[in-house]
Amino acid sequence: MQDEQDILRQQLLTLQEEALTQVAQAPDLDALEQIRIEYLGKKGKLSKILGGMGKLPPAARPAIGALANSFKEALQSSLEERKRALAEAQLQARLEAERLDVTMPGPRRPLGRIHPLQATIDRILDILVGMGYTVVHGPEIETEYYNFEALNTPADHPARDMQDTLYLENGYLLRTQTSSVQVRYMEQHQPPFRIVHAGRVMRRDSVDATHSAVFHQVEILAVGENLTFTDLKGTLKEFVRRLLGQRETRFRPSYFPFTEPSAEMDVRFGSKWLEIFGCGMVDPNVFQAVGYDPERYTGFAAGIGVERVAMLLHGIPDIRLFYSSDLRFLSQF
Repeated sequence: MQDEQDILRQQLLTLQEEALTQVAQAPDLDALEQIRIEYLGKKGKLSKILGGMGKLPPAARPAIGALANSFKEALQSSLEERKRALAEAQLQARLEAERLDVTMPGPRRPLGRIHPLQATIDRILDILVGMGYTVVHGPEIETEYYNFEALNTPADHPARDMQDTLYLENGYLLRTQTSSVQVRYMEQHQPPFRIVHAGRVMRRDSVDATHSAVFHQVEILAVGENLTFTDLKGTLKEFVRRLLGQRETRFRPSYFPFTEPSAEMDVRFGSKWLEIFGCGMVDPNVFQAVGYDPERYTGFAAGIGVERVAMLLHGIPDIRLFYSSDLRFLSQF
């Protein structure tokens, strides 16, 4: 029986040495758990060795049991120590991977800029607000009544051929002019007033360097008693002075169905005259459509193309650049 006891003792000592070596070499927590199961599990190596204790006499069993407990305690202690070391190493590796260098410059992001068209609109509105005009707003989808009929342009009026309109369903259309906002405002307000509206208009047009199917207008309207064409001319000349500096201007007779008389205002640039305003005195038929007494009230209106002004201000040769979304172009402003 002494041989059986010696064999078990030697097996336990060998197993302990083997187990402690594996624990010391365990690469991670998962491997460490597998070692624990391999040696201390119900079907582990320690249990298999202790299964031979039944062959020992009762007097020899306590010594082998004590050696087994010593092995178990040593292994568990080694497992806990190695577990702490691996956990600490894992935490350090994670901290190292996630470490932030607060002295490192952040990624550069290009600063946004105001689009040249919006910048031009803002500049125009700032001038007109400074001249006493109030900014108003209106829809881009309109009815034929507000876009044409209330502006003295019935269905059979030849002026409709001047604007190739984009029609929608149920009698709606994309507005061809910002004048429709003026009608809506006059329906809800009584004179005197001075208003300005800026917005997009849409027409069926061939796109080239100077034409676009979508463009922007700024339009003013002043209504009161005893307003004259002289007031209109003085207003537009002062606006041009504030926008473009001291420039020579001229007014040429023109035609718009909702103004009478109508004119176009030209500004001299070098040896050339460039038209920037369409304008005129509000036609009495427009006042009647909104319920104003044309015998009592007079008014004037004028509209300017934003794209044309922006092209003049910045020397831009092609209107299509405004809608290209080319950062090389936009970053210049």
